Amino acid sequence: MPGLSLSFFLASLTAPPSPALPTLAPLPQQVAVTRDSLTKKGYTLIFISKDPALNPVTKQRMIDAFYTVYPKEAKRFNPNTLKKVTFIVDPEYKGVAATHNGIVRYNPTWLKDHPEDIDVVTHEVMHIVQGYPSGSLGWLTEGIADYTRYALGINNQQGKWALPDYKEGQSYTNSYRITARFLAWLEQNGYPKIVNEMDAALRAHTYSPELWQQKTGKTLDELWAAYTANPTAVKLAYK
Repeated sequence: MPGLSLSFFLASLTAPPSPALPTLAPLPQQVAVTRDSLTKKGYTLIFISKDPALNPVTKQRMIDAFYTVYPKEAKRFNPNTLKKVTFIVDPEYKGVAATHNGIVRYNPTWLKDHPEDIDVVTHEVMHIVQGYPSGSLGWLTEGIADYTRYALGINNQQGKWALPDYKEGQSYTNSYRITARFLAWLEQNGYPKIVNEMDAALRAHTYSPELWQQKTGKTLDELWAAYTANPTAVKLAYK
């Protein structure tokens, strides 16, 4: 072998094979993020989707729901609510939906599996309208939000969402739909302003348990007792 020594040639025959180069893992694909900005009725909605599979029909229905219910919620409860709201459809969020600082996150799996649950928008944006200070009463906060979903919702019937019948053992502190039904009952049984009054007090940080007696002449426990004694004295209607 011209140019190679015999020792080099023999060494090459006994040398171990060179290790194979490691296979490089493919770089993760970037998630396509879409961002839309819409302004009408004096409100701006920023819609961000991190889910490329989001049904465009669902997206449009969420937008339509926002512009249908948010102005109504603002007019009834808080005309000074935020004028700019952000929706984020986020696969990393594992709940149903959550609201903080004018941003609502939605779970795309929930939206896919429950396409008629459009009034999840109604509940969540009411939290923006509420604008209560931190530490506010949780059961009443969620009860008012679900009451508003009942009163101003646009697709609850199709979404198979309803306020539950009263059952023994329930409490007004059970929150969400149980509290919401109690509030609806109060409105129809002599206290038509009670939800607005409690909402305003929570936002102004002036709420106290004594407020119920100031507004109705009865304590909260007395009101609940009246409700449980005749819980069917309420007419519920859904859109």
